Amino acid sequence: MIPLYRKVEMTLRRVTVWSRFTASINMLLQGSTILPANKLQGENLKAPRGRSLWLALFWELWERRLCVLRVLITGGAGFIGSHVVRACIKAGHEVLVIDNLVRGRKENLPVRVEFCRLDIAVEKEYEALKQVFRSFQPEAVIHLAAQVDVQVSLKQPLVDASVNILGLLRVLEACRAIGAKVVYASSAAVYGQPVSLPITEDHPVAALSPYGLSKYMGEMYLKLYEQQYGLNFTILRYANVYGPGQDSTGEGGVVAIFTDRMSNGNAPVIYGDGKQTRDFVYVKDVARANLLALNKGRGETINISTGMQTSVSELLAQLAGILKWAGGTIYAPARPGDIYASCLANQKAKRILGWQPRYELKEGLEDMLLGT
Repeated sequence: MIPLYRKVEMTLRRVTVWSRFTASINMLLQGSTILPANKLQGENLKAPRGRSLWLALFWELWERRLCVLRVLITGGAGFIGSHVVRACIKAGHEVLVIDNLVRGRKENLPVRVEFCRLDIAVEKEYEALKQVFRSFQPEAVIHLAAQVDVQVSLKQPLVDASVNILGLLRVLEACRAIGAKVVYASSAAVYGQPVSLPITEDHPVAALSPYGLSKYMGEMYLKLYEQQYGLNFTILRYANVYGPGQDSTGEGGVVAIFTDRMSNGNAPVIYGDGKQTRDFVYVKDVARANLLALNKGRGETINISTGMQTSVSELLAQLAGILKWAGGTIYAPARPGDIYASCLANQKAKRILGWQPRYELKEGLEDMLLGT
């Protein structure tokens, strides 16, 4: 059950959002030159004159929705999840986090965020999961809980499927019971070896690992639930996400791995010739895409990426410059199965979500490492 203090806090937050909206209207009507900062976009809007006034009022209404969404975030204590939680709270939404804390950490979460420690992969916890959904009554669910390690999926495909397929189904059943929308975190891993670059959403799907396959199966289940039960969903296929809080162990991203090694005085290791490319997208941009998908992109599958290729050598050079690394680089044989080049098109995200990345690689790395 949601404690009384939390219910009071939710009510006060709704009042705050309404107050901010009415303040915007008053400032417009009084001819003020600047509106309060737009919560979703973080931008100031100049007040219009004449006929465009009512268009501005309508836009303000549309952006703020006059109400706060109740958003449940699975995997919210993890790397991407914790950034999504902060973005949702900053936008004024009521947030509840579910996480098993296997990879996530509770200290990643802002203070007093409603939190339930549950494992979606455990059948015995399914009733508790449904009870959380019934109590909180989320209007949207951002599903980030997943087994994300490709090597684990290759060695233990049953473990991968227990989380990414069966765990997802438990979440979908809970969503179906209350009519919540699902924003689903998928991956570029569903595409496999690229046939052409940049990879668009209609590129053939040919996953090379159980992880990529299980993510794609999740997409298929969402489409089936829409057909059979009318479930509202948006699928976001992430490129290579990097940013603060990323784990450098296991299947950690190359940015976190390079940073960890250089920060500890160890030479970074490049597998292959270093010319292999990836599409590196900053986690704050990914969080903003999830925020926009709460109200947009029904039934759509959308790449979240920069649309730019960066070689591993280029990445290392930028990191070395920021960290003042003067040591050497270790080159090792290319790993079997590694994709040589990857880059996702993002035109659909721009068109449907009104999203585009705000951080170029250098800016993202500096924000991550220097807090600029």
